[in-house]
Amino acid sequence: MSMLNAIIIDDEPDSVKNLEKIIHEYCPNVNVIAKANSVGDALIEIENKHPGLVLLDIELQDGTGFDVLEKSRHRNFEVIFITAFNQYAIRAFKHSATDYILKPVDITELREAITRVSTNRSEKSVGNFSILLDNLKSESPRKLAIPTLQGYEYILVDNIIRIEAERSYCTIFLLDKLKIMVSRCMNDYQKILDERQFFRAHNSYLINLQHVKMYVKRDGGHIEMVDGSIVPLARRKKDFFMEAMNTFMT
Repeated sequence: MSMLNAIIIDDEPDSVKNLEKIIHEYCPNVNVIAKANSVGDALIEIENKHPGLVLLDIELQDGTGFDVLEKSRHRNFEVIFITAFNQYAIRAFKHSATDYILKPVDITELREAITRVSTNRSEKSVGNFSILLDNLKSESPRKLAIPTLQGYEYILVDNIIRIEAERSYCTIFLLDKLKIMVSRCMNDYQKILDERQFFRAHNSYLINLQHVKMYVKRDGGHIEMVDGSIVPLARRKKDFFMEAMNTFMT
């Protein structure tokens, strides 16, 4: 595994000291070359040192870690967010395929995150940061980063009609009649997609309520989507579905 030159950006001295100690003891391929506790200092260090990895806290003295990403001219680095931030931000991280670790830092989680960024370094970083920043500006994340063999494909959440699961794979069906197969389980997508817009109609189906065409009562009940696809509705979920649709439309 190649060496990574890293910058720690955090305004809590104890957190910086603890993180640096963990890296020194458990992450031999990471070399901490600088530290910063503000947006201004972070931008200077990134510009001068050109790190391969930035360990970035959210709350800083004069702004946020997101300000660092927005203002940085040098973005060819990986980022691992070190955060005690809220669930809304965590959902945005997951949508954009951005690594994050919750405080207090867990040694195993940090090592796994560093391994991921070390083995998957690519030009994806800039695209993922852009998706993350875009998602954080809206109440509900608008884009989703989908892993592919070539890297990541970025899709609009509103363009998803449904997601179908088969064993450990999922197929995402889009408005433009495209479909993308990914090696992630349905539960992952149910967790990160807004429950006010997406409904688990069946163990194998997650649907976008925005693209429901009609509910059909016969034969136990099913849902027809705007692309003509038929989605089975589990009997025990009928009332929940009707409630979800009513809530979505109000």
